[in-house]
Amino acid sequence: MLRKSKLILVTVFLFGATAATQAQQGQVSIHQDEIIPALLEQKTEMVQDGVIGERYRIQLFSGDNNQASKIIKEYRSLFPEWSSTIVFETPNYKVWVGNFRNSLEADRALLEIKKSFPAAFRFKPEKR
Repeated sequence: MLRKSKLILVTVFLFGATAATQAQQGQVSIHQDEIIPALLEQKTEMVQDGVIGERYRIQLFSGDNNQASKIIKEYRSLFPEWSSTIVFETPNYKVWVGNFRNSLEADRALLEIKKSFPAAFRFKPEKR
C-alpha cells in the first residue's frame, strides 16, 4: 500500500510539473534607441574602408617622392584590381597597396605582386 501511494504521489507530481511547464508563455518586447541602426551602418562602412578592424597592406617602395610616383603609376597599370596610395612617413614616401581583411588574402595578392615588385612585403599598419 505504501508503495502504491508513493507511485501515485510521484505520478501526481510529474503530471503537475508537466502541466505547469506547458502553461508558461512569455512575450518579449525590445525597445531600441533610434540611433542604433545608423551607428551600426556607420561602423560597417568604417570596417569596409579599413578605418577600424584588423587590416593588412603591402608595401612596394619607401624613398623619395619622385620614385614613389613612378612606382605607383607602374603598379596601377599592372594591377588595377587592388587600390594603392602614397603615404608620407618622415622622412620617406611609401607606396602601399590594398586593404586586405586577413593575412591569407594579403599573401595571395603578394605572390602576384612580387612577380613585378620583388621587394614588396606584407605588413599590418599601426593604428593612428
